[in-house]
Amino acid sequence: MGSVQDIEAAVEQLDPEQRAQFRAWFEAFDAREWDLQIEQDLGTGRLDWLAEEALGDLAAERCSDR
Repeated sequence: MGSVQDIEAAVEQLDPEQRAQFRAWFEAFDAREWDLQIEQDLGTGRLDWLAEEALGDLAAERCSDR
């Protein structure tokens, strides 16, 4: 696999339609990676503190459930 610089150079060589296709692909790829990371973090309890904080704020009436 090429370096980041090689990939950047290759993307620069794409015509506008190909860049649009690449952009759409990369956005979907990035979203899948983000979703996977969130799922892993949820599964390991890494984000539990956020839920506890939000529930505490709700119980203390610092926010609403709407």
